[in-house]
Amino acid sequence: MVQITISEIAEMSKTALIKHGASDWIGSHVADAVAKAESVGNRICGLYYLESYCQQLQSGRVNGTVEPVVSNMKPGCVHVDAGMGFAQPAFARGLPSAVELAQELGVATLAIGHAHTCTSLGYFTEQIARAGMIGLGLTNASPIVAPPGGKTRVIGTNPIAFSVPDGAGGVAMQFDQSTTTVALGKITMAKASGERIPQGWAVDKDGNPTTDPGAALAGSLVSMGGYKGWGFGLMAELLAAGMTGSVVSREVKPLKATEGAPHNLGQYYILIEPASGQGFFDRLAQVAEGVALDEGARMPGQDKKPSEIVDVPDQVWELAVRLSI
Repeated sequence: MVQITISEIAEMSKTALIKHGASDWIGSHVADAVAKAESVGNRICGLYYLESYCQQLQSGRVNGTVEPVVSNMKPGCVHVDAGMGFAQPAFARGLPSAVELAQELGVATLAIGHAHTCTSLGYFTEQIARAGMIGLGLTNASPIVAPPGGKTRVIGTNPIAFSVPDGAGGVAMQFDQSTTTVALGKITMAKASGERIPQGWAVDKDGNPTTDPGAALAGSLVSMGGYKGWGFGLMAELLAAGMTGSVVSREVKPLKATEGAPHNLGQYYILIEPASGQGFFDRLAQVAEGVALDEGARMPGQDKKPSEIVDVPDQVWELAVRLSI
């Protein structure tokens, strides 16, 4: 392990992205997401993804210079066409309009269409919360989940993220989770390190439970809570694809494949102005007080402070350096 500052990670990532075809401002937004993921220990969405971004910039699977197009489809609805580019710059272009509309109307939606994988969905809903709005986000991904009792992949891990402002520019609560029992990256990392996976994470190609990560990757992941998680996954699928004009999970090629068609994924965000409710922050305080009654209990994401210096595996940092020179 080597200790690297978050600013170094952001700078190295931006340099690598620009070297492989991203424009300066786009590289900045994507690099910021990589660094933020590392700062909170989310390695799957951090430097672990940098090589894939660079390879797909070169192959044309993601457009690193496209200018996102922002439009208002209907009152309270902001749509951004990412143009087969990265999700981070597309979101950055659409967020100010969506926040302004939420402040005016009480609720607004922000639909990001035709985008590369957003990687960490909470990265986006956190920005909504820091702008003072309650943020709910949903996205879909390449197919890896079969219906309960089935074996044919229909949807992706289809994450849902939810961030709540604290009323003072911070975040009072946040969760970012796949609608499967575990994120796909946990299984790919287990396979790379030669480890088994716990029972209940996945099934093999015949629909049988497995602890072999290779068999899991050839089969499908399991929805969290069975039918309950499956319902949430379908909700994310319909909103992420149907409200953004992007493709359904079955049409998405593997996210880290070096070449192939663009991801063409969607993300759908709902922004809610807390003041449009009846005593939102008072109720938030009451709920938080109830959670705190038991020692060790906490609200999701509560008091989570990003690190300024993190441990990075030697080979991961060495790869980032090679990508940047």
